[in-house]
Amino acid sequence: MVQIKEFRILMPMTMEEYEIGISYTVMKMEQQNTNSQEGVEIVENRPFEDELLGKGQFTSKIYHLQSKIPSWLKTFAPPNALIVMEESWCAYPKSKTVIKCPFFNKCSLTIETVNIADNGSSENVHGLNKEQLAIRQVEYLDISSISKDYWSRIIGANNIDLTNFKSQKTGRGPLQNGWKDSCKPMATTYKLVTMEAPIWGLGERLEDLLISGERALFLACHRLCFAWIDEWFGMTMDQITEMEKEKDLMLQKTLKKPPTVLTNGKPEVKVISNGKPEAKRKDMQQEQGLASILA
Repeated sequence: MVQIKEFRILMPMTMEEYEIGISYTVMKMEQQNTNSQEGVEIVENRPFEDELLGKGQFTSKIYHLQSKIPSWLKTFAPPNALIVMEESWCAYPKSKTVIKCPFFNKCSLTIETVNIADNGSSENVHGLNKEQLAIRQVEYLDISSISKDYWSRIIGANNIDLTNFKSQKTGRGPLQNGWKDSCKPMATTYKLVTMEAPIWGLGERLEDLLISGERALFLACHRLCFAWIDEWFGMTMDQITEMEKEKDLMLQKTLKKPPTVLTNGKPEVKVISNGKPEAKRKDMQQEQGLASILA
C-alpha cells in the first residue's frame, strides 16, 4: 500500500530568509549528530540541471545512525545493515529527495518540497491527480508545539520553547497561540511524503515508522531554524555555500569510518554475526523471516 502524506509548515520569515535559514540549520544539525562512530557521510555534492526542477545542487549522503534505530527493528536487521541512503535534488524553491535503506531494498520514501510565500492555504501545489488526492493526508505542523513521540525524543529539539523565544535581531516571536493568524512575513514549506514498503507482514508498520520519523525531523528542523535565527540572519547564500564546503570536509574528518563502497550506486553492506560474514538473504527469505517475527 502506498501512503501519501503532505506536511505543511508555516515559518515566520520571507522566502529568501527561509532558504538561508534552513540551509544553515541542516548544516548545524549534521555537525551536531556526527561523531567518530555515527553521523553523516557525504558521498557526492555537485550542480545539476533537469527539465523538471531546473538548475540546482545534487547531494548524495549516507546516514550511519544505528543507535537511533528502534529496538524492535534491530531484532531482525543487524545495526550495521541499517544505514540510510539519501539522494537530493535541490533547486529552491523546489526540491526532491529519495531515501532508501539497502537492507529493505523494496522500500522507498520520496519527499517532494515546494516553498511558497503564503499561509499554508494552497490546496494542490504538487499537482496531484484525483487518485493521489483521494489518498493524500494533510497535516499542519506548528513549530511552536512540542511532540513527545519516539522520534521526537531521539532527535532532541524538545528543550526549545518558542512560545517564550524572541529574536534579538528581528524582533520576531514569541510564537504564542494564534501566531499564524497575524504573523508577517510568512512562508510555507509543503512537503509531500510518498512511502511504499511492499514487504508482506511488515510493510505497513515500516511505512508508519518512517513517515513518523520524517514528521519528527521536519518539526525539529524547522523549530531549530527559527530558534537559531539570530545566528544566520543577515547571511548570504554565498556565505552558506562556503560554509557547506567546510562542513563537508569537517564531517569527513569527524566520522572515522572508511568511505562506503558503492556498487551500481548501492553500498556494499556486510552483515556480521558472531564475527563471521553471512551470505546475503534472498528477498523471499527476508520476507518470510520478517513475517515469522511479527506473527
